[in-house]
Amino acid sequence: MKPLAWLRLAAGCLGASLAIDAACADDIVIGQVAPLSGVLADTGKDMVLGAKVYFDYINDQGGVHGKKIRHVVKDDGYKIDETVRLTKEVIDKDGAVALIGFAGTGNVGELLKLKVLEDANIALVAPYTGGEVLRTPFNPYIFHIRAGYADEAEGIVNQLIQLSMKRIGVMYQDDPFGRAGLAGVEAALKKRNLELAGTATYEKNTDNVAEAVKAIAKANPQAVVMISVNKSTAAFSKQIRSVSTVAQLVNISVVNPKEIVRLIGTGDARGIGIAQVMPYPYSPTVAIVKEYQQVMKKYAPAGAEMSYTNFEEFIGAKVLVEGLRRAGPNPSREKVIRALETLHAYDTGGFTVNFSPTNRIGSRFVEITVIGKDGRLLR
Repeated sequence: MKPLAWLRLAAGCLGASLAIDAACADDIVIGQVAPLSGVLADTGKDMVLGAKVYFDYINDQGGVHGKKIRHVVKDDGYKIDETVRLTKEVIDKDGAVALIGFAGTGNVGELLKLKVLEDANIALVAPYTGGEVLRTPFNPYIFHIRAGYADEAEGIVNQLIQLSMKRIGVMYQDDPFGRAGLAGVEAALKKRNLELAGTATYEKNTDNVAEAVKAIAKANPQAVVMISVNKSTAAFSKQIRSVSTVAQLVNISVVNPKEIVRLIGTGDARGIGIAQVMPYPYSPTVAIVKEYQQVMKKYAPAGAEMSYTNFEEFIGAKVLVEGLRRAGPNPSREKVIRALETLHAYDTGGFTVNFSPTNRIGSRFVEITVIGKDGRLLR
């Protein structure tokens, strides 16, 4: 089997014939469309891994009300049109009863714009995005377990201000994701009667940040908040430090620090701050982290590493499974939505999620971490 091919076989019961295999006929289908190729491939694979290991764990315990979870995974390459096409496919052809862990503010936003979730009356749990456009106005189909980008921006700006850094710039991806983060930083600064020291953009699905580096270097801020993904973050971090006196670089939570270190080395990655919207997954000091580490050890493939990303989707899968349990022995899409609404102060094991009929923002938890001299994250 080719490396990571298991991700594409996560559905487990796919067959060539038109007849549905008897062993799969009564499965609970959960669909996940994620970027397994392209600039966000490492993140996408981590997202799928986190959900998959939890579903495997539950299936080994007998499933949910005696039914096994069939995790159907499709690769959108972080491309919006593919996200839409594959979401419709997993709903209409695969018969998903719920969705989990999509990536991209623009990608998920397009699903809302085209009413894909609404028309199917289906829940999407734990999307890997904090875009405010997906949260306000209220949307009943998306159940967020992470803080929004506005929450992250507030936490980052607060930390920088405490370090006496008031001249703050923003480097952002020129799409809904990046603009959402930019708006969050602007709001946090305005709250403190401050203005941006400078901004710069780069195009989605590239790591061509040369012009962004020039613009930020010219503005010469004390700190830069990066609203970007792995490769662009790595490229910008390496280049800006060679031409500027910027004292601090901080990225929002969507990047994988191990990937940043791999791309530019420990020396250039050292000191980069990263906001986090989940508890620290590397030390089993809380119950959910201990459970996650045990499940990863048993069900993850050899060589797979723990990360904030797969931990987030592990928690997302746990939240969704609780919703499936509460939906009863014959879960429908409508029943799953109604069940998820009952997760008031649901404690996953040291990380609490709050949903209701009028609230889909499950958490506003934010803390800042820093890449240390050995490439590991420090709290």
